[in-house]
Amino acid sequence: MKRKTAKDILADSFRELAQKKKIDKITIKYIAANGGYSPATFYRQFKDKYDLIAWDYARGVEEIMNRIGSEGYSWRETLIDGANYYQERKEYLTNLLLHTSGLDSFVHHMTEINYCYLKKHVMRAIGEETPDEKTEMVLRVYCLGTVRLTCEWILGRYEAGPEELAEVFENALPAPLRPYLIIE
Repeated sequence: MKRKTAKDILADSFRELAQKKKIDKITIKYIAANGGYSPATFYRQFKDKYDLIAWDYARGVEEIMNRIGSEGYSWRETLIDGANYYQERKEYLTNLLLHTSGLDSFVHHMTEINYCYLKKHVMRAIGEETPDEKTEMVLRVYCLGTVRLTCEWILGRYEAGPEELAEVFENALPAPLRPYLIIE
């Protein structure tokens, strides 16, 4: 059995508080106390609540992205699992997107996190450590577009379900990335 770390408990505490309060109104003191810790313990784990949010998001994305290619796990399944991840956390993410002064920062972190995991997978498939400039730009365009659309979807601009969103993202995958993600 894996025990929860202080980071896990503080992230759980934050998400729990976010069910009741606007994120801008949640303080480090509240997060720490709700998790049974002091603010000093919080600051040993994270520099601020936005660092906690980014860490928590990265952990979820990493879990999904690390499955690509294992036991026949396809890019489409990755996209569906990602859309389900967002759907399951829709209320929390809506609060985050609407009630935080760190919105642009979160979208930037979300894009960078998605880019890093996608780049890692594509580079592993290519057999290189770093992408050439063209591949890097293609990866960035795809991540920028999918993150922005995901945010709009979370905020209710589109009625599509997780599978439909995944289909849009699969269809939008740039041709240069298809050989590394789409297994025919």
